[in-house]
Amino acid sequence: MADIGTVLTFRNGHRVTLVDRGADDQGAYLRLEHVLPHIGREAGPHWHPEISETWTIRTGRIRFRIDGTEIVAGPGDTVTAPPRAVHEFWNEAQDTVVDHVIRPPLRHWEMFEFWSGLDNANRTTASTLPRNPLALGLLWEYQDGYLAGPPVPLQRLIFGGLAALARRTGYARRLLAATGAPMPADQA
Repeated sequence: MADIGTVLTFRNGHRVTLVDRGADDQGAYLRLEHVLPHIGREAGPHWHPEISETWTIRTGRIRFRIDGTEIVAGPGDTVTAPPRAVHEFWNEAQDTVVDHVIRPPLRHWEMFEFWSGLDNANRTTASTLPRNPLALGLLWEYQDGYLAGPPVPLQRLIFGGLAALARRTGYARRLLAATGAPMPADQA
């Protein structure tokens, strides 16, 4: 388990800092800080069955689309995507800083650890997608959600199947060791 203050840095300069994790009267949470140095898409359309995400903009500007509604948020603005809401977002200003709260956290921090490990091992494309389909399946599992559009059973079959194949062949263990990402507790 990562320590509070741990910073993950992607090759494009995106930094994710683990600010806090715990529980309060609203349940378990994960608090992150994102520093987004460049303008561009940060996340394509996706949704989570259980997770809600809240972003508070400290500096810069982000355009969100949540269930078809566009919101442009600037300093001091807070935007929430509740469970099951399709959401995507773009950074619209250089050096944007965002506070990000995920409830419940599930494996979101581990997803960022795995993803940044892949990226820093040069195993992702310029848009930070994993180059290897087996790694893509594993990343899909970590996100605890689904892409908008393709039917859920199809995503489970394809991405879940790729992740299962990665585990059965030992690829997952080798990849996690190579990238420095921790093995999920349910796979250790």
